[in-house]
Amino acid sequence: MKKFLLATVFAVSLSSALAATYTIDPHHTNARFASDHNGTSTNVGGFFMLEGKVQFDPAKQKGSVDLVIPMSKLNTGNPDFDKHILGEYPGFFDAVKFPEMRFVSTQFIFDGEKVKEVQGNLTILGQTKPVVLEAKRFNCYHNKMANKEACGGDFKTTLKPTEWGFKAPAEAAIKIQIEAFKD
Repeated sequence: MKKFLLATVFAVSLSSALAATYTIDPHHTNARFASDHNGTSTNVGGFFMLEGKVQFDPAKQKGSVDLVIPMSKLNTGNPDFDKHILGEYPGFFDAVKFPEMRFVSTQFIFDGEKVKEVQGNLTILGQTKPVVLEAKRFNCYHNKMANKEACGGDFKTTLKPTEWGFKAPAEAAIKIQIEAFKD
């Protein structure tokens, strides 16, 4: 019984220690996409150097995310294609007028002790719509190199471009990888 009580106190203390604000590490955070290209192949690319904050309290099963996706950090592996979809082609991103996308969570959903999904609002092209990010994995740990607590995970959703005003007919699979360090 004494061991059980000690283990319970330790687990509660660890959970409370993790209840904090975390700053997103731009070097370990990205949003990548894959979309059909006229039924022949798949266009892929990603946005890198994302910024924002995560608040996470595993004991209370609550959290929040405010994630900024800078349009200028798009990389498809082809600089001409990057320019093309950032604004030279009507129907895609107007990066001059809308220099960033933003995701702000409204609720973390848990399955037992694990984060199952993050619900929130995504703003693209000045339009804000609800989206659900399915957690493919999520974990908090002590990062030895930074000597700080870190939380992060892989998330997935699918967007229908026509709902956002894009003229591209295909859905886009979005994968977001986040790692954040405790402030």
